[in-house]
Amino acid sequence: MPESRLVGPVRVVGVGLLGTSIGLGLRARGLDVILADASPTHLSIAIDYGAGRAELPDDRPQLIVVCVPPDVTAQVVAAELARFEHAIVTDVASVKLAPLHELRASGADVSRYVGTHPMAGAERGGPLSGRADLFQGRPWVVAAHDGISYQRGSAIDDLILDLGGTLVEMTPEDHDRSVALVSHVPQVISSLLARRLIDAPSAAVNLAGQGLRDMTRIAASDPQLWVQILGANAAPVAGILNQFRHDLDRLIETLEAPEAVGAPRRLAEELAGGNAGVARIPGKHGLDRRYSQLVVMVDDRPGELARLFTEIGEAGVNLEDLRLEHSPGAQIGFADIAVLPERLGHLTEWLTERGWRIA
Repeated sequence: MPESRLVGPVRVVGVGLLGTSIGLGLRARGLDVILADASPTHLSIAIDYGAGRAELPDDRPQLIVVCVPPDVTAQVVAAELARFEHAIVTDVASVKLAPLHELRASGADVSRYVGTHPMAGAERGGPLSGRADLFQGRPWVVAAHDGISYQRGSAIDDLILDLGGTLVEMTPEDHDRSVALVSHVPQVISSLLARRLIDAPSAAVNLAGQGLRDMTRIAASDPQLWVQILGANAAPVAGILNQFRHDLDRLIETLEAPEAVGAPRRLAEELAGGNAGVARIPGKHGLDRRYSQLVVMVDDRPGELARLFTEIGEAGVNLEDLRLEHSPGAQIGFADIAVLPERLGHLTEWLTERGWRIA
């Protein structure tokens, strides 16, 4: 069992995806984890799942992690600060400035509070979605403020490191502006694009490939949660969407007159701008390294994907990333494999010799 930096106990309030995953990760390090939730059913599932235990009257947690919806985060944090006068309290809500303002306005003891935000999650929530490794290698923002000392807040750093996260320090203001760009606006655009599919002919929807699936994956997220997130971070999101609207209007004007002088150049510049933006997104292990793609056809029968992975390993090639796509109406799939450019030729030859079909 790996050694823990935290001493514990750790109290987790709210056992959805994040709360349950935090509990599972800490229990894997042998820590005493106390679980609490407004839903008795969710609490029972999380306990049965092994994420922690029910609370006892004499509990004295070292650290409290609040994992509740954004609209009640400040209220729950204030209650935990008042109930446990010696504990450090944090939360994992996806907005940081609004809860801090609300806590200060209520007179809560923010000298024992720091907000955080792990950049990890999934479209589906609830305790059954929890994973002990959810935070491994993921950025975890600590939105520090002047009201708490580094020494007091060190337990929060220990929590992040114990769970395998990568600690990132930001102000609450910078955090909210940043997540508006990289998380909240993508959610809005994905949802609006997916809405176009509601009345689309079935013949069109049946043509959907991986590009549409990639762009609409997060549109399956919980609308009630996102109403709260977008409402709490409305100004930064609206600002970026206004810029996006300007870009979209410019592109529409170009497409309405595609044969006009300069139209092809303007289209090319817009698309090239997208290339430049994608190149800035960190890749595996936070690197901006570009990979080469290899698409392998995989028969849809048990064991084929495992055989492919095994033979990639036998080739001495590290699989940097993977995307799977199924061909509608055919018993075949496509494994889009990312490898280092210098290994592409060797892997292609290796797999071809072993009977794999390269698309």
